[in-house]
Amino acid sequence: MTSTVHMPLWLLLLLLAFAAVTFASHFLFPSVRWFFRRRLERAVARLNTRLTRPIEPFKLARRHDMIQRLVYDPDVTQAIVDYAAKHKVREDVAFEKARSYAREIVPSFSAFAYFSFGTRVAKWLANLLYDVRTGPHNAEIIEGIDKDATLIFIMNHRSNMDYVLVTMLAAQSSALSYAVGEWARVWPLSRLIKAMGAYFIRRRSRGGLYRAVLARYVQMATTGGVTQAIFPEGGLTVDGIVKPAKLGLLSYVVEGWKPGGRDVVFVPVAINYDRVLEDRVLIAAGARGDRRFHARASVIMRSAVRIVWRRLRGRFAGFGDAAVAFAQPVRLSDYGDAPSLGDLGRDLMGRIEDAMPLLYVPMVARLILRSGTPLDEAALGRAAADMAQSERGSVVADPAAGIARACAALAKRGAILQAAGGWQIAPDGAALLTFYANSIAHLLPGGAPEDAGTQNAAGAQEISAPAGS
Repeated sequence: MTSTVHMPLWLLLLLLAFAAVTFASHFLFPSVRWFFRRRLERAVARLNTRLTRPIEPFKLARRHDMIQRLVYDPDVTQAIVDYAAKHKVREDVAFEKARSYAREIVPSFSAFAYFSFGTRVAKWLANLLYDVRTGPHNAEIIEGIDKDATLIFIMNHRSNMDYVLVTMLAAQSSALSYAVGEWARVWPLSRLIKAMGAYFIRRRSRGGLYRAVLARYVQMATTGGVTQAIFPEGGLTVDGIVKPAKLGLLSYVVEGWKPGGRDVVFVPVAINYDRVLEDRVLIAAGARGDRRFHARASVIMRSAVRIVWRRLRGRFAGFGDAAVAFAQPVRLSDYGDAPSLGDLGRDLMGRIEDAMPLLYVPMVARLILRSGTPLDEAALGRAAADMAQSERGSVVADPAAGIARACAALAKRGAILQAAGGWQIAPDGAALLTFYANSIAHLLPGGAPEDAGTQNAAGAQEISAPAGS
């Protein structure tokens, strides 16, 4: 027992390394993880005292545990068996495929990343680019919702800034879980998005196994009370018109809901802008008839650096108003024990349309498109005041300043020009004006969407939007 053992130095170092790894993995790392998890739990408990809707335990569960729970769910297990039989593969192969889908979908939520980083960046960015306006009843609508119900925001999708605006406005309520498309599955953006609690969806996937995994995750999150945000249009609007709801994610929520269980409350959210950052890219995609958004990363980065530099020099005035208005909520239980999915989708999108904020750039765009003669700012102001008497009304006050700023913004972008009698469509301005006018066309008399080929007395011709920003 006390005899001396001789061994090479490299073997001794190897043994010491194995011993250090064993000590760290079995004693040190668990203690460190326990220490930080305890601190995180106390921090979340303090955070929950100031949130209108505290973060649910489901959202704080370990990602590994959620993946295991998802792949061993009975519905997913049956889908695995069906997939194996259909594709003539072993069930363990189908199981690993389901596990890969679960890893792709399940987020790794971090309360620190969301509230200490995400919401602060969202607030900074939104206020850097826009004057953010909110509907007059937004706060009381949220406060009036049953605290035990699952809250789901249903939003129209005009810009990727929609994520930023709603995250900022919901920061005092709860942490949102977004359904994010495949465009964001690039490193390191994907890691940040998952840390913010978002989950990725493949919009083009039609496989039964993938749909089963996604459906069960959405249903588990809904049953667990996770506050969610869904864009039911399925993508950005390329013509400015609010589209009918695509019922995929909504169907998962409805199918997973049980009468007498936790209720689901949908809050329709209408979002509108004086300037959509991607407008010309979207218009160009609409003119081609596809959804290929040709926006180069280098162009985006140059634009971002230019905006920050101009802001630091005090020469950036922003892109006008961005407005977010909440409509009256819809309780899923109000649709009976067997809710009609089609009726629900139409009701939600109708409420979004009715709540759409009237902003001055869309109003000026519509007025100039519909006018056969040039309009000066006084005439535009009178016509805009008439528009604002609609049921919803304008979110923004001070019509004279709003009209002047809208005209200046549209003129700067080459959409309108000043003639002897006032403002009229520029030769290449019809498509841009149409994109903004269509966002509010349904609220106004003669509310058919505009055609990008609209002509006025000045002889504006149908044009294709340039692909630049």
